[in-house]
Amino acid sequence: MKNISKEFLAEQEKACRIPCDAYLFALKNNNANIEKCQEVACKEPDCAYYFAADIKGADIEYCQNMACKDPIYAYHFAKYIKGADIEYCQKTTYKNIYWARRFAEDIPGADKKKYLIYSLL
Repeated sequence: MKNISKEFLAEQEKACRIPCDAYLFALKNNNANIEKCQEVACKEPDCAYYFAADIKGADIEYCQNMACKDPIYAYHFAKYIKGADIEYCQKTTYKNIYWARRFAEDIPGADKKKYLIYSLL
């Protein structure tokens, strides 16, 4: 285990009060507690997406659960995050016809039949 100073831990504690700050802390500090930062970052869909994209050792499924609460980040998660569950991400895009259409058109493995049914409703 690495020897981490009290100052570093205090700085991490402060950063882990706000989702985007937790993400940025993990991004900039190799000694960051990834699990702790991820837990906080994943309280917001945008931060969850960026955490999965940029932080080595991120739990992709955990990040996906929050990122996919917003159609924009569900689309980006499926498109850019290796190991994304395409079906899970696609369900969220049905909240917004624009992102549902883009998902069906752009994401390999998207269920185009479900999109067509949804678009007719």
